[in-house]
Amino acid sequence: MRRYVIWGSVAVLAGLIVWTALRPTIVEVDLASVARGPLRVTVDDEGETRLKRRFVVSAPVSGRVLRIESRPGDAVTAGQTLAVIEPAALAPLDARTRAAAEAREQAAASASDRAKADLQRMTVELTQADSDAARARTLLDTGSGTREAVEQADARVRATREAIKSAQAAVRASEFEQAEAKAALLSGAEAAGGRAVTVRAPIGGLILRRAQESEAVVPVGAPLLEIGNLDDLEIVTDLLSTDAVRVKPGAAVLIERWGGEGQLNGRVQRVEPGGFMKISALGVEEQRVNVVIDFVDPRERRPSLGDAFRVEVRIVVSEKPDVLLAPTSSLFRTEGEWSAFVVQGDVVHKRLVKIGERNEQFAEVLEGLSAGDKVVTYPGETLKQGSRIAQRPSQK
Repeated sequence: MRRYVIWGSVAVLAGLIVWTALRPTIVEVDLASVARGPLRVTVDDEGETRLKRRFVVSAPVSGRVLRIESRPGDAVTAGQTLAVIEPAALAPLDARTRAAAEAREQAAASASDRAKADLQRMTVELTQADSDAARARTLLDTGSGTREAVEQADARVRATREAIKSAQAAVRASEFEQAEAKAALLSGAEAAGGRAVTVRAPIGGLILRRAQESEAVVPVGAPLLEIGNLDDLEIVTDLLSTDAVRVKPGAAVLIERWGGEGQLNGRVQRVEPGGFMKISALGVEEQRVNVVIDFVDPRERRPSLGDAFRVEVRIVVSEKPDVLLAPTSSLFRTEGEWSAFVVQGDVVHKRLVKIGERNEQFAEVLEGLSAGDKVVTYPGETLKQGSRIAQRPSQK
């Protein structure tokens, strides 16, 4: 009797082991429904604000600019005084430099006297040439002269007139050289006796940057201030060229994470025709294209947004009001085709799916699924055709 009990127990235990091994495994999964709804496809990237027009106020003359009191953020009106530039005093001349400058002045004065003397001599020669030409024509009229003599006399008159023009130009050049030589001898007090120059704002707006703050000597063209109007703010973002070809001028733009509350609206102004190479943060070379975006919302919605601020933009490239949607997380690739696990009862069946447009959350279903179908989201590698499943309890 004891032998029967032992063998019976062994048989029951073996049956339990076989039943446990052959029992189908139930996989816990997350489920979602296929339904109709709107689909918006966007191209997302970071952008930076910039001014459409900015004015760099530069020094119109060289000299000593007085301290500029205006600071970035100050409002200015057109014509308002921004800076004052006084003539800078020259460095005093040492004995050697002064002696050389005086010698140059004397040489210039001598050259000027010589040029004036040459002009006077040419004037006398022109008077004589005119008299010779008149005498030659008189002799020709009386039959005592020749036409060749008349032509030679006329040629001499013309040559003398051209020589006078050259002499006059030499006189003017010598006078300029003499004035330049005299200017080199000006003392610091004499050179600084000119009038101060006032630099005024070309437009009304805000001071963006101050390139020169303290009093200093600046050359002509040196930047002093930068002025702009924040009403002319726009956004520029550099998209991958493969994304930029999908963007059209006039497309709607959603502006997010700009630092303020809510979401701002924009519109694509233009897609620049030229691309450029850019190295990504991962060291990958990417071909990028600048896309310029205008703000649609008034300035009051973004009073604190300034120049060169970072924002995030979502450019709408496609928008459909009513399509069949499946979660993007439920789709996976099988031999180059999209597939999804559809739930029937407590068993899943793999089904090929043809999709259209998609975004990060949903994909447009063209074939393979119907409204109301339950699909598995984020299917794991353990899930196979015919697997039994149970819906994972939601975690709150």
